[in-house]
Amino acid sequence: MGMGDWASRSSTTTTTVAVRVPAQLEQLIMVRALAETISLIADFALDEVTDIRLALDEVATSLMLDAAPGTNLECQFSYDDNRMFVHVSSVATSETAMGRDGFGWHIVRTLTDSIAAVQRPYDSAIGGYPTLVDFSWVRAG
Repeated sequence: MGMGDWASRSSTTTTTVAVRVPAQLEQLIMVRALAETISLIADFALDEVTDIRLALDEVATSLMLDAAPGTNLECQFSYDDNRMFVHVSSVATSETAMGRDGFGWHIVRTLTDSIAAVQRPYDSAIGGYPTLVDFSWVRAG
């Protein structure tokens, strides 16, 4: 396969990397480092890498602070030549884990191209509200 073949094929290829960590603040350093590393490998500009890390930090912190005991935080990063999509999920103890009125939500909205949060009804089997936050960046240029 020639270089031209690889270049044309890569434009539609999506790479996905996922991690699951205990939903505890001590794990933030791992989540931040992973976000930064993946963003750099995906060849985002340094200011974009910083924005991605900051937005993820804000979301992960909010979810960890409200996480049900003994639960995990899952982060999934998917990227292609044009965009980075981040999916973060956890089990929250309250219905306001990602309060849309809060300063944190405003920061993430400012740093990202799109953001959406979904919270499912209370699930007694896991002791909380399954909470999902998705956000994305479109590559500059």
